[in-house]
Amino acid sequence: MSQIMRSPLLWIGLIFVFLVGLMPELAPAFTALFPAIQPPIYPGDSFLMLWLFHAALVLFSSLASITIGVLSGIFARSQAGNEFRPMLEALATIGQTFPPVAVLALAVPAFGYGAGPTFIALTLYGILPILKNTIAGLSSVPAPICEAARGMGLTPFQILCQVELPLAAPIILAGIRISVIINIGTAAIGSTVGAVTLGTPIISGLIGNKVSYVIQGAIVVGLFAIVTDMVFDRIDRRLRRFAARD
Repeated sequence: MSQIMRSPLLWIGLIFVFLVGLMPELAPAFTALFPAIQPPIYPGDSFLMLWLFHAALVLFSSLASITIGVLSGIFARSQAGNEFRPMLEALATIGQTFPPVAVLALAVPAFGYGAGPTFIALTLYGILPILKNTIAGLSSVPAPICEAARGMGLTPFQILCQVELPLAAPIILAGIRISVIINIGTAAIGSTVGAVTLGTPIISGLIGNKVSYVIQGAIVVGLFAIVTDMVFDRIDRRLRRFAARD
């Protein structure tokens, strides 16, 4: 129990939950800090609702990025796809370096305003670290282990699922971790094209010159990213202990 109470994840998580669920309770503090801003707390959708929409966008776009990135990485490491590896990495790099705002601007005419173009931008933006780490993770598996598995009669698919992917999991997870954390911050810009996210109070505050709204949105986005990163850190440590034990 004492170890749990000393966990930074617990306390930062509690602060995050408090801000998401009870932001209006901080109205007196924001009134004292910014007396000219009324109302002191962002008056639109509740921060809980904003977080739910934000988290859903990050979740589904990250799942799409993980699916594309991992499958592309596996294909690039295969004998049939090895020659396509430079092209896949180049395409993923272009997707990463292309500004998300530009992706949103190009996607709006095709998908309209709202969550659609934001989903496209986040998915493209999240592929590169997952693809690169999948290739790196699979490449790090010692060849003698694969040869031993092949000698035991395992098929290439069985070797991939039972040997290579489990051993490469910590490195692949590191890529997923980077991708998700980037997407949590980037999702906020989706509010510029009508998506409901934690960026909504930030954009509203910038337009209306209400600094308190910007601070509220930014703090919640930042804590969301920190808590998520800490959760990934816990998962990563368990995976590495599992790999070391095996």
